[in-house]
Amino acid sequence: MYAAERQQVIAERARAAGRVEVAALAEDLGVTTETVRRDLDALEKRGVLRRVHGGAIPVERLRFEPELAARDAEATAEKQRIAKAALAELPAEGVVLLDAGSTTARLAELLPADRDLTVVTNGLPIALALANRGLNVLSLGGRVRTKTLAGVDAWALNALRDLYVDVAFLGTNGLTAGRGLSTPDQAEAAVKQAMVTAARRVVVLADSSKVGTDCFARFATLDQVDVIITDDGLDALEAAEFEAAGPTVVRA
Repeated sequence: MYAAERQQVIAERARAAGRVEVAALAEDLGVTTETVRRDLDALEKRGVLRRVHGGAIPVERLRFEPELAARDAEATAEKQRIAKAALAELPAEGVVLLDAGSTTARLAELLPADRDLTVVTNGLPIALALANRGLNVLSLGGRVRTKTLAGVDAWALNALRDLYVDVAFLGTNGLTAGRGLSTPDQAEAAVKQAMVTAARRVVVLADSSKVGTDCFARFATLDQVDVIITDDGLDALEAAEFEAAGPTVVRA
């Protein structure tokens, strides 16, 4: 198969599946991983794909934000490990912020009921789950985005402006060493920015599929983050690059 034919196959697979992985392509196409990486670089230069950690995604996907239910079904084992590792960042007592999202929702499921914690969140599913467990929970309110079920805009921002919490646990759609943390929606980015400002410590929960992706709206740089908890799909060199910018990196 010529390079042009191979690259056409890769582009078609990426559009059909939403993502391609270097190792899987190398095995299926009978070429080395170095050849696949060169193909992905060529497709990125042509504006067909965007390189991400371990593979690539079609540029069309960057214009869309997946529904919460779709995100919840992705990387489930990794998200569960990340949530368990995040328990080590909980204070013995005090107030924590939980950002809306599928990984933070898993942390909410694991929060111990025997600690004197108050949880503030803009995620409706998180607030309902915690309330049903009898935990002390405060909902930020605001306009509810249908894609993420997150409260945004003025009500949420006004509430956050007057808060100061012990730890904020944030999710992110994009994570790069150069640009930091980003998300497709400006309203959610504004709430995440306010959460960063409102917290004594900031802990980011992000599986490794988010690494290498830049989304439309940046909400924090790496020097504003204390800890990044991800999975072992992030290699040691990439972890060191993030740590050089400030945060401690935990690979669960």
